[in-house]
Amino acid sequence: MKDLELLAPAGDFEKLKTAFYFGADAAYVGGKNLTLRAFAGNFDNAEMARAVRYAHERGKKLYVAVNILARNSDLGEAAEYFAFLQGIGADGVIVSDIGLMNVAKRAAPSLPLHVSTQTSALNSETVKFYAGFGARRVVLARELSLKEIAEIRAAVPETEIEAFAHGAMCIAYSGRCLLSNYLDGRDSNRGACVQPCRWSYELREKNSAGDFLPVEEDGRGTYILNSKDLNMLDYLGEMAESGVTSFKIEGRMKSAYYIATVVNAYRRALDSYAAVGKAYKENPLFQSELGKTAHRAFTTAYALGNNDKTVNYADSQSRGERTFAAVVLGYDAAKGRALVEMRNRFKKGDVLETLSPRETLNAKIEVDGLTDEEGNAVEDAKYVQQKLWIYTGIKLEEGDILRR
Repeated sequence: MKDLELLAPAGDFEKLKTAFYFGADAAYVGGKNLTLRAFAGNFDNAEMARAVRYAHERGKKLYVAVNILARNSDLGEAAEYFAFLQGIGADGVIVSDIGLMNVAKRAAPSLPLHVSTQTSALNSETVKFYAGFGARRVVLARELSLKEIAEIRAAVPETEIEAFAHGAMCIAYSGRCLLSNYLDGRDSNRGACVQPCRWSYELREKNSAGDFLPVEEDGRGTYILNSKDLNMLDYLGEMAESGVTSFKIEGRMKSAYYIATVVNAYRRALDSYAAVGKAYKENPLFQSELGKTAHRAFTTAYALGNNDKTVNYADSQSRGERTFAAVVLGYDAAKGRALVEMRNRFKKGDVLETLSPRETLNAKIEVDGLTDEEGNAVEDAKYVQQKLWIYTGIKLEEGDILRR
């Protein structure tokens, strides 16, 4: 089986470490400018160089999104940035603007070029064009079916194919949206999207008496533009057979807990697929894990063909079945205790569940012995980021997560 890459988002360094710890083969990140997720933490140049080193030390890859639609004033900065990324050894640059692609070829000829999904690559001739232009990889449009992806792979067998497997969907074609510009003056194609597709809208009807009456779906609101979340976990084999080699998780704006949960589920599912083939989907663990973090109703979008059931009418987002309680900083085997950093409130007597890339996944820990760093007993962990000792015989490791 050809190597399959699990590609995770990372909005800052903590999320990058989380993605790699829970099994991502590669991560995609953005710099402080020229990227479509301007409100993620992102990486300045020093952090970017450190991130590349961190990835390579672990045998991982790091791709950098430079995916805005550029103006003339961006070109000089972009040339310098591409040269910088080439110099620090970034594994690829994700670009949507063909002008910036041209700049990248001149300024950083050995920097691998990945074509962003923002280009709406929907057919084999488009992929051939970008391949001829020098692209190593094309991130296909999210509107394609698996059948159409297979046809593209057959026509352009040497070009790497990346496709989204999980995460938020956009109501606009391949994310090229103007709603944010129109409603709030923030340019979604330059990284400042205010996400008006997630808003609850209100329609009003004027009756015969001249009064305006609200027209609502139900008491929760009217979410006429709010897409469901993509979930292709049960179709990883079909994606691989269609020619996808990089399975992309959306979410540079998502939390570290979200990234840990989703990456862990997909890592385990991909490993199981490699071991037992499509029988992996018979294991209920993988899908059940995805329900433990915030998400909208799931959809396979257009992967299986035309689909008019992709709008999430019910609400903006569910909270998930678990709450991120603490992250593990280390384990003292001699005393049978884990040092944790509190993220959401929990108390003595609560039962916490482990989130781990190892066999301790879903182990239960009753909070019985709980102290601060100085050894003082704590009944209620209510101070955000307080460091605490939890006594447990379960051997936890740095990077594991406790959830409630």
